[in-house]
Amino acid sequence: MHPDVARGKGIKHTRTGATWSGLVVGLVVLLVLLVFILQNLDSVTLELFAWEFTVPLGVTLLFAAIAGAVIMALVGGMRILQIRRAANRQRKLTAPS
Repeated sequence: MHPDVARGKGIKHTRTGATWSGLVVGLVVLLVLLVFILQNLDSVTLELFAWEFTVPLGVTLLFAAIAGAVIMALVGGMRILQIRRAANRQRKLTAPS
């Protein structure tokens, strides 16, 4: 028997459990977005440079949210790369010769 189970602590948190939780939360968010889009089907006109689009309001707001998420992910990814480079540089400086 595993020591944690023997002590009554149960099963530890795993990556698979975290992935499952993330998928469930993602599914709930998708359902809420679907309801939001279906309730906001009034058409709006968007102008971008020389183009003009007529799109449902819910879809327009969804595109805006996706654009914001992409920008956030790009900035976060750049920060992660910056931290990795700094950690690698520090590791090389402190590594025994």
